Amino acid sequence: MRSADRPLSPHLQIYRPQLTSVLSILHRASGLALGFGTILLVWWLVAGAAGPGPYDGVARFLGSWIGLVLLFGWTAALSYHLCNGLRHLVWDTGHALDLKSTYVGGWAVVAAAAALTVATWAVGIGSWGH
Repeated sequence: MRSADRPLSPHLQIYRPQLTSVLSILHRASGLALGFGTILLVWWLVAGAAGPGPYDGVARFLGSWIGLVLLFGWTAALSYHLCNGLRHLVWDTGHALDLKSTYVGGWAVVAAAAALTVATWAVGIGSWGH
């Protein structure tokens, strides 16, 4: 069989992603999202320092549907990265490294990140009227 006729990665045809590998990839992706979200934060801070005109422009953008989607994504990334980082700290102590604990901890991270994101937005939306 010629090398050109062989599949390059046969494992990709039979591999089923595990929860731990998906969460690991999401941890890296959330770190990247936090970097991009920090650019929004810096833009907001610089606009605030520049005066009411620039600040109003940024506030209008962040209040638009695309701005709200970006802010929600940034909040979700922050919540997930925080919760999964705490799980990694537990692992660094040598605890919860068995298979059952990694799955229980992984689902706990997903649930805690979702709850933290929703709670953050509930508090934020609740304070808009005040």
